[in-house]
Amino acid sequence: MDLIRAVPILTVTDVDAAVQEYRELLGLEVLMNLGWVATLGTSGAAQFSVMDVDRSAPCNPQMSVEVPDVDAAYERARETGADIVHPLQDEDWGVRRFFVRTSDGQVVNVLGHRA
Repeated sequence: MDLIRAVPILTVTDVDAAVQEYRELLGLEVLMNLGWVATLGTSGAAQFSVMDVDRSAPCNPQMSVEVPDVDAAYERARETGADIVHPLQDEDWGVRRFFVRTSDGQVVNVLGHRA
């Protein structure tokens, strides 16, 4: 399966304060900000997110991976017996995603952007 991008996610207590701090410290751009999650980076591919509490899932992921076909990734995860902790669903902000917990306990947000 191809990987479009991988983005680490830091859990923070205050998204706005974290965004301000990283902008000041590192001169990063805010690429996306939904209030509860924001992605910072540069015009290139380097980016990361900060999040307080995921608004539509039972837990916070530690990483997001964007794939070209999230439905195929979901089926593959189901076939392997992976621990799916958030079902495949369309979100209000334009992504289709699911969460899977790895054997080490890491939660990965697997997503694709809806056309």
